[in-house]
Amino acid sequence: MRESTIRDISRRVGRTRTGGVCLAACVAAAALARGAGEADYPVRPVPFTSVKVGDGFWRSRLETNRQVTVWYTFGKCEETGRLDNFAKAARLMPGSFRGTPFDDSDVYKVIEGASYCLATASDPKLDAYLDALIAKIAAAQEPDGYLYTARTIHPDNPPGIASPKRWLNDCGGLKGNYGDSHELYNVGHLYEAAVAHYQATGKRALLDVAVKSADLVASVWGPGKLDIPSGHPEIELALVKLYRATGTRAYLDLSRYILECRGRGKGIASQQYANHKPVSQQTELVGHAVRAAYMASGMTDIAALLGDPPYRSAVDAMWDDMVGRKMALTGGLGARHGGEAMGDAYELPNAEAYNETCAAIANVLWNHRLFLLTGDGRYLDVLERTVYNGALAGVSLTGDRFFYVNPLATDGHHPFNHGHATRFPWTGCACCPVNVVRFVPSVPGYAYAARGRSVYVGFYLPGVAEIPIEGGRVTLRQTTDYPWHGAVRLEVLEGAGEWELKLRVPGWAQGKPVPTDLYRHVEAPCAAPTLRVNGQPVELRVEQGFASVGRTWARGDAVELELPMPVRRVVAHANVQADEGRVALERGPLVYCVEGADHPGGVASLVLPADVAFTAEHRPELLGGVTVLRGAAQEVYRKADGSAAVRAAAVTAIPYAVWCQRGANPMAVWLAAREDRAVPRPHPTLASRARPSASHTHGGDTVAALNDQRVPARSGDHSLARFTWWDHKGTQEWVQYDFAKPERVASVEVYWFDDTGVGACRVPERWTLTYYDGAAWRPVANASGFGTEKDRFNRVTFDAVTATSLRLEAVLRTGFSGGILEWRVAQ
Repeated sequence: MRESTIRDISRRVGRTRTGGVCLAACVAAAALARGAGEADYPVRPVPFTSVKVGDGFWRSRLETNRQVTVWYTFGKCEETGRLDNFAKAARLMPGSFRGTPFDDSDVYKVIEGASYCLATASDPKLDAYLDALIAKIAAAQEPDGYLYTARTIHPDNPPGIASPKRWLNDCGGLKGNYGDSHELYNVGHLYEAAVAHYQATGKRALLDVAVKSADLVASVWGPGKLDIPSGHPEIELALVKLYRATGTRAYLDLSRYILECRGRGKGIASQQYANHKPVSQQTELVGHAVRAAYMASGMTDIAALLGDPPYRSAVDAMWDDMVGRKMALTGGLGARHGGEAMGDAYELPNAEAYNETCAAIANVLWNHRLFLLTGDGRYLDVLERTVYNGALAGVSLTGDRFFYVNPLATDGHHPFNHGHATRFPWTGCACCPVNVVRFVPSVPGYAYAARGRSVYVGFYLPGVAEIPIEGGRVTLRQTTDYPWHGAVRLEVLEGAGEWELKLRVPGWAQGKPVPTDLYRHVEAPCAAPTLRVNGQPVELRVEQGFASVGRTWARGDAVELELPMPVRRVVAHANVQADEGRVALERGPLVYCVEGADHPGGVASLVLPADVAFTAEHRPELLGGVTVLRGAAQEVYRKADGSAAVRAAAVTAIPYAVWCQRGANPMAVWLAAREDRAVPRPHPTLASRARPSASHTHGGDTVAALNDQRVPARSGDHSLARFTWWDHKGTQEWVQYDFAKPERVASVEVYWFDDTGVGACRVPERWTLTYYDGAAWRPVANASGFGTEKDRFNRVTFDAVTATSLRLEAVLRTGFSGGILEWRVAQ
């Protein structure tokens, strides 16, 4: 790093602190700390605590989060030892550290979400629970402010990614490529939780812990001290929040200092960590998706609060790269499972997509900041798309099941979600479930903002909001059934006088699903939005995504915005190979999908020709009450002779955010627009009707792959669901088909899985076939030979048998496992 840059920042990194301030005074205290002539976000958000949400879509989600998800995740933190780790670090109980060192952050995120709930509704039980937990956290903090339970419990030999020396493995610097310690990541989430709890309750207990920790970090980073970047960005944006809450300028400067450490040759110098070049020189969103978007959020804070033009140029370029080339239709980020990483330009797979829930939330956080920086509605377009689709899909309607991974297609069998083909109840790395806890209650904070005497309404939801403007205050009542209907009514309850109301006209209502050419609507623009004031039509002019109404307002004045919501087809940019010849469906801000629960024959065989008409139908009894899309389309199917044919098929599409509430089943967002892009519905066979089982199945694989009738491209085909005996090696194993009634069988075909060059599965050393005749297991007679060739079906014929079960027994090669991609049976 340039010595002058470090020296300039370090002069401002002090250890002073201010006393407690109330929520309304936080921004004022921060403004005083900045001094004359320094910048800030020109658009000021209205906090969610000033928005009372009415009945409807979001009210039910907020209540489920408050009543179920908060307590469920706290319970899981107790059950998995996350809370005990603080007690052990405080020497309140004996024992070793349990879990992974970054698990501390999970506790902080739930505290943050719980605090948001307290800020909107009194809950003595939750308040007392938080007080007791915070006391435990404070006791775990070391005297100088250090707080990282894994190292405190085991100072001489900390587990896993932790290291004996503080901080030095935060970006892999001490243990090389062995991960990063997450020390700064953990305390970053501590700071956000502390600010939330303080603002919700006025209690300083956790805020004092955060200040003591931040003062320690400020004393450690600087010229001649530490100049390594954070391994997982988070502290950067958290320090800005702490600065706003305390007025301590040192925290803001420290945030920029840590950002400036990136790309200077310290730590793991790779794109995965966005540490390949200085942040002001980065022009693409690369590497680990959550790290990248959190870093960009912190950079946007610095661009706004310190008026830093190079940072502003960098985040603009990174945003253009993301929204123009790398964002899923749902707003999801992260094409690759490997490294949870962004892909190359236009690398946007469907079944293989990662799209971590945390990355979607990070996308929301970043776009909200960009809106506050510019007042441009295009950032809220991306935010809204991500909130309603990529982020909200991460939690079930019941509030206690979660997606870490959010693909845009699945066969219903492959365990894409960290070992599950559905939402899971919990997982070892629980960053996504606990991130949901703090995200959901924050959503009303995206609804309103103000600049001077202008009021922005950017996110539509029913309720009453109090909005401070220059020289006064405005109170609005919003009435709407958004996102199911596009009618929005705003009534002035308080705020007589002259001011401007700015209503967002979403890009989807203007014929642009996203503010780039990455996705586009197939049909021509639909009926235009309309605007009325006190029942009288008003010309609707859209500038930067907003329609403005400036006038002298009186109590009772009402504005009505009508956003038509036809069903729209969407196609992707020609460079997105995964979606060539495919089409997706949207209505309003919602992306739709089809799933097997409504299509027993599967979804990959469906075709949506250009002339298919869809109607929207609200189903209050379905999935908590949703609007579905229904149309008469086509299905490609396989006839008995093996040829493909087409027939009519009814199609029902549901919002993507509520898929997989009815068990594991196939799902697709992008459907075939041509017959050649569909996977023909297989003709029923003896194998497809059988029930498969095995001596052992790897948790990431499925026995359903044995008879799903998907033909592999090669033995190492990783694009299909597969069955393996992993991690059994050199053993004798079996797979079995059970038939509903005795069946005549005269041959089988086996397509072996072999991932030479990638993994440790190989074709078996040898195999045999036995059958159960209702009384005993017997070997088949006069077999033609049990082949083990790769990249083909190995067919064996034998004397016909009548069997109730068929078993394939394999001896695996010494030192290797094995598997099967497809097992056919013929009569």
